[in-house]
Amino acid sequence: MATREQVEELKQKMAEERTALIAAARGLTPDDALRVPKDAKGEEQWTALEQLAHLHEMERSYDAWVRAALEQDGADLTGIRGEPVRIPIEDANGHSVAEMLDLLDRERHYTRGLIDGISLEGFDRTAVSPAFGRLTVLQYLRSFYRHDRQHAAQIAGRQSDYKPNFASGKEPNQRQARIELVANRRQSQQ
Repeated sequence: MATREQVEELKQKMAEERTALIAAARGLTPDDALRVPKDAKGEEQWTALEQLAHLHEMERSYDAWVRAALEQDGADLTGIRGEPVRIPIEDANGHSVAEMLDLLDRERHYTRGLIDGISLEGFDRTAVSPAFGRLTVLQYLRSFYRHDRQHAAQIAGRQSDYKPNFASGKEPNQRQARIELVANRRQSQQ
């Protein structure tokens, strides 16, 4: 069973990694926030603003996954996404770093409240994600700080020491999938 110490460590790491992410983002000039690293692949091709929007969207999704696991142990997360965000990835470049950080702060406030409301037994509940397989609530929550670390490194222009452990063994090209999703959405709206 999860321990109070593990939960406190989770909250501490979440705060530390978010602080590092904010510092990396605040250090960007407006031009830097729109720059795409040379020879980048996949989501590394996103600008810093797009990466911040991605973090916002994914935090909403992780929160939805945690809620699903709390509602039903072993929940199937297929198709479960968080509520749409005000600034999706495809619109992020038209906004400022400060705006994106404000959205991330508001979302994190919600997440901290969610964590504080979980009993120790709740952290052991599981959910099955097509991308990550079966994880406990605690493992999903650890994804928050690891994801922040990954994108803070990318925003700072360096390779991250963290790589997500996808069930397929290979990270999907989330950037390309997003481009296709937006194109399909726009086509269906015409």
